[in-house]
Amino acid sequence: MCTFPFSSPSCHVSRGGSRTRHGPLDLCCQGQTPRAVSSNADTFHPSVVTSAMSDPAPVVDPSPAPAAPSGPRPKVTNRGRTAVAVASSNSESTEVPEFESFVALSPRGFPPLTDYLDIVAVDMMSQSDGVNKQQHRTMFYNSNYLIVRRGQEFHVKLTFNRPYNPKEDKFALEFVIGANPDYSKGTYIPVFPNKERQSRWAGRIADSSNNDVTVGITPLANCIVGKYHMYIAVMTPFGIRRTRKDPVRDLYILFNPWSPADDVFLDDEPERQECVMNEMGIIYHGAYDDIAERQWNYGQFNYGVLDACLYIMDRSEMPITNRGDPIKVTRKASAMINSRDDDGVLVGNWSGDYTYGVAPTSWTGSTEILLTYASSRMPVSYAQCWVYAAVFNTFLRCLGIPSRVVTNYYSAHDNDGNLKTDIILDENGKIDRSRTRDSIWNYHCWNECYMTRPDLPFGFGGWQVVDATPQETSDGMYRCGPASVQAIKHGEMCYPFDAAFVFAEVNSDVVFYSRGKDGAMQPVRVNQTHVGRMVLTKAPGATTRRDITSQYKFPEGTSEERTVLEKAEGFGCHREKSRPPEADVDLVLPTLEVPVGQDFELSLEFVNRSDQRRVVEAYISGNVVFYTGVTSAEFMLRDPTVTMKPNETVKETVVVESKKYMKHLVEQANLHFIITGKVKETGQIVTAMKVVALHNPKLSVKVSGENRVSEEMMATVEFTNPFSFALADVYIRMEGPGVMMPTYKYYSLIPNGSSLTWTEMFVPQRAGATRVFATLDCPALRQVQGEVSLTIKP
Repeated sequence: MCTFPFSSPSCHVSRGGSRTRHGPLDLCCQGQTPRAVSSNADTFHPSVVTSAMSDPAPVVDPSPAPAAPSGPRPKVTNRGRTAVAVASSNSESTEVPEFESFVALSPRGFPPLTDYLDIVAVDMMSQSDGVNKQQHRTMFYNSNYLIVRRGQEFHVKLTFNRPYNPKEDKFALEFVIGANPDYSKGTYIPVFPNKERQSRWAGRIADSSNNDVTVGITPLANCIVGKYHMYIAVMTPFGIRRTRKDPVRDLYILFNPWSPADDVFLDDEPERQECVMNEMGIIYHGAYDDIAERQWNYGQFNYGVLDACLYIMDRSEMPITNRGDPIKVTRKASAMINSRDDDGVLVGNWSGDYTYGVAPTSWTGSTEILLTYASSRMPVSYAQCWVYAAVFNTFLRCLGIPSRVVTNYYSAHDNDGNLKTDIILDENGKIDRSRTRDSIWNYHCWNECYMTRPDLPFGFGGWQVVDATPQETSDGMYRCGPASVQAIKHGEMCYPFDAAFVFAEVNSDVVFYSRGKDGAMQPVRVNQTHVGRMVLTKAPGATTRRDITSQYKFPEGTSEERTVLEKAEGFGCHREKSRPPEADVDLVLPTLEVPVGQDFELSLEFVNRSDQRRVVEAYISGNVVFYTGVTSAEFMLRDPTVTMKPNETVKETVVVESKKYMKHLVEQANLHFIITGKVKETGQIVTAMKVVALHNPKLSVKVSGENRVSEEMMATVEFTNPFSFALADVYIRMEGPGVMMPTYKYYSLIPNGSSLTWTEMFVPQRAGATRVFATLDCPALRQVQGEVSLTIKP
C-alpha cells in the first residue's frame, strides 16, 4: 500500500486502513515517492533456526521420505527482490483512504467537517455527443465511460456544497492506475487546478459558476495508456478527504495520433481517419494476378472490445509502467495475439480440419473473437494469417495506434534469412518433392503501425511492420516487429526488431537446383523477381487498393536495389550469386478466372527464341495447395514432349477436370501448376509456376427498412447450392459496423440445387455509411462471402 503526493509523503496506509504520521499538505508535491508497507506473510520458525544452529552433527532419519506435494504449484513472485510487486494488471487497484488525518484522532472519531468545502457531485462529461468525446474523437466507442486521448485537454465538472473560493479552498483530482500506485512511476498522478501548483499533468479551472467548477486536465503525451480511477481530494484543517471509489468515475486514456507530442502522431488526416477511425476493412488475398478481397469488421468501437484489449495486456503480465510506450505495446501484443508461448488470443490452424472451432474463412470480424477470449480466458480457435492481422489491427486501432493490414504476394517463409527459396529438380528436370522443403506463400498478411522510433537513428520512424502470425521465434517467443519499413527498404537489418526476417519475405530469390545421381546440386535457374511481387493495402477513404511495394524495396534491377542487396549480404543474408545462362526457350502461362467445380483448359506457350530446332521434355504438375504453398495433393502429372521449329511458338493445351481436383480441395481452393522441362539439345532448364485461385459462388445480402438510427431493419442472406453434391454442417455468419453485432445460423444440410434464405432483424446504432458482411462456411466449401452497402440517416 502507499501514500499519495497530494497528502503527506510520510503517510502510511496499513492493511487495516489506519493512518499514522501525517505531515503538512504543502510537502506533498515535491516529487516525493509513496512508500510501501512490508508484509508479515514470510516469517521464520524459531525451532528450525535453533536446531540448525545448536546441532551441527548429521542426523539420520529412518522414516520414509515425505510424499511429493500435491495441489497447484504456488505462483512464483518477485518478493525478496523488490519491496513492492510489479503492477501488471489494469483491473487490479489499491484502495485509497477516504480520509487522511493531519492530527491524532480523538476517541470520538473524525471531527465534524460540515463547515468546509465538500464534493456534492462529479460529472465526468462522458456523453457521446459531449465536448470530451467529440474533441477526443472517441464518440463512436460504445461505452458510458469517459474515453480520452493523451496529450489533449479534457474536462470534468465538479459540484461543491458552496461556491469555490480559489484563495482559501484547496482540492486536487487524483488519477490512479493499477495496484501499488506510485507518483515516481506515473501510476499515481495528482492534478491541481491552480497555476502556482502543478504536477506532471496540467490542470486549470476552465469554468466556474455558483457551486459548479469545470476543471481542464491535460495528461502527458507519453502517459500510461489504460483504465484509470479518479478521486477528488479536498484539504481541510483536519486532513484530506476523498470521494469514495466509484466505477462511474473511471476513465480510459488512449494513444493520440492527433497530438504532435505523442509517439504515434500521424500528420495526415485522411490516413488517420482510415487507420484509426475506420471499422470497415478490406483484406487482399488470392494471387498477384488474380486479386481477391475479403471484407472485415474491425469493430474497435464495439461494446467490450476496449476492455478486451486491456485484458490482453493484463494476460501478458505486461508491467503497467510499460503501457505508454507504443514500441513495447506492439511487440508484446504481436506475441499475445497468437496462442503460442502465452495462451494468447488465437490458435493457428492450417490443417483444413476445424472440427473443434471456427474455420478461419468463416469469421466476419474481430468482435466475436476478442469478446470470446476476454470472457472465456481461453484461446479462440482458429486463425490463419489474415485473421491474426485483422484482430491485431482491431487491437491497435482501439488503443489509438494508427495501423493497417498489408498483403505481400508470393511471400517467402522459413528460409532462415538466407534470401533463397530452393526448388530441387532431378536430372531430367522434374521437381523432386521429397527434397523440396521450402515453400512460398501465395500471399501473407501482416500489419503496419505508425510511430516514432527513438531507439533507431533518425529517419527510421513512420510505418513499422508487426506480425502476429506464429512463424519463427524472436527473442524466444513467437512474435515479429516492430520493424522499420524504411530499414527494410534500405537493407539496414541490424536494427530491431526482426527486420532481417521481413526483408527476406519480400526479397528472396527462387533458385532451381538440378540434383545429380551422386547427390551434387547445381543451380540451373534463378528467379529474382518472383518473391515479394506486390504489396497491397486498402486506400484511405476508399474501397480501392493501394500498391505500396515501392515502400519495401527499390525497383527490380536498379542500382539502388543492387546496393541494398549488397548491404544485406554484409549482414549475413547470402544470395545465390551464380547466374546460370537463360534457356533460349521461354514458357508463357495464361491468366485464368475459373469458378470452382468447373473443367478448364491450361494453355501453355513454348517459345523458341533460337534459330535452331528445339525439343523440350516437359513435366506439368498440378497440385492442390494451401495458400501457404504447402502441397495438399498432386492431382495431375503430364510429361509431353514439345518440338519447335526455329523461332516458332507452340501451344500445349492441358484439360483440367474438376472431378480430379474437387475431392482434394482445401479451404482457399488454390491450384498450383509447376511446369519444368529440359531442352534436349542444350540441357538447359525451363520453368514456370502458376497459381490458379478458383472462384467460389457468392452470397446474396440485402437490407430493407427505414435506414435510420434506432429504427428496426432487416437483413436477408440468400444462397443456392450450385454443386452436384449436398453441403453439410453449414454455418452462416453476419455482422455490420455500427448496425449489427456478430450473429450466426447453422444448417445441417443444403441439398444440391436447393436454396436457403436467412433473415435477421437489427437496429442501427449510429448514422453514416456502413456495410453488412456475411460468410458461408462448411467442410466442403470455404470462403463464400457477400456484402451490401447502406447509409444510415440520423
